[in-house]
Amino acid sequence: MSFLNQAKHEVERARFASDVRDMLAVLRRQPNELLPFDWVRHLSPEGEHTLGLQTIEVDHIIGSVDRYREFDRHYLPKERHLDERWVGVRSAQLQGKELPPIQVYKVGELYFVKDGNHRVSVARRQGQKYIDAYVIELNVVVPPDEGDTLKDLIIKGEYAQFLRATSLDRVVPGHRPILFTTPGRYEKLLEHIRTRQYFLDRKPGRGDASPVTWEEATRSWYCRLYLRIVENLDLHDVMYRFPGRTEADLYLWVMDHRYFLTEKYGHDVGSEEATVDFREHHAPPVYKRLGQRVQLLLRGRLDPAL
Repeated sequence: MSFLNQAKHEVERARFASDVRDMLAVLRRQPNELLPFDWVRHLSPEGEHTLGLQTIEVDHIIGSVDRYREFDRHYLPKERHLDERWVGVRSAQLQGKELPPIQVYKVGELYFVKDGNHRVSVARRQGQKYIDAYVIELNVVVPPDEGDTLKDLIIKGEYAQFLRATSLDRVVPGHRPILFTTPGRYEKLLEHIRTRQYFLDRKPGRGDASPVTWEEATRSWYCRLYLRIVENLDLHDVMYRFPGRTEADLYLWVMDHRYFLTEKYGHDVGSEEATVDFREHHAPPVYKRLGQRVQLLLRGRLDPAL
């Protein structure tokens, strides 16, 4: 078989494999598309810089600047009319010709192809582990993960803006990640910090002390409010009863529930009592939790050990 015929045979098999993965993705309710580079803007990058020629891992390439509709998430070709380019790259490879480096944007530890999509597709199809690339790195506070959806990137962008607004990385080094499952929640955390600052300023006994700074309020909010509820979630095994939710989700719910109980009983019930009461009265029934876990496992969004 000639190099050209072999390459034609391989691209047909690659497109068939893409069709199979599409069907599996539908059954598992998982995305099977490359990520558009345009989505990265939701991460609020702060500039970029050139890293030059590097050897990168092929499996860490998850998106494309302008060819994201032409390949699936595993970089298998989807469009028959593009077979000629794929065949040309593979034929050259079979003949031992040296292929030029690709060009990519690096975001966190993942890559988006600027030029060389067919070279990536051929490399990945052949099980190639590494590929040479000219790399431009974008500076992001919260990096993307493989498998992220558009919603995930929007939430991470909001998280990046929250971290910049609070300087939490500097104020509380090594803090626990604060991620939500729904956009639009970080503004509520900023409201909590502003409220914390207001009450700390008016705490009895402060006298002529200097006003509480934003950084002091942020540290106090995290250590005295957020972290205490998170610790109670661990202590009372609350997260297990809310599959697919995060500590940050539960924090906001418990804080709202604490306010409700305080209004109901006429005194502050405290974070631990609010956490336990919320777990007992608002956790989904067992059959719903089981169904949620099955769905999350099929989507690859839940650790099988949990």
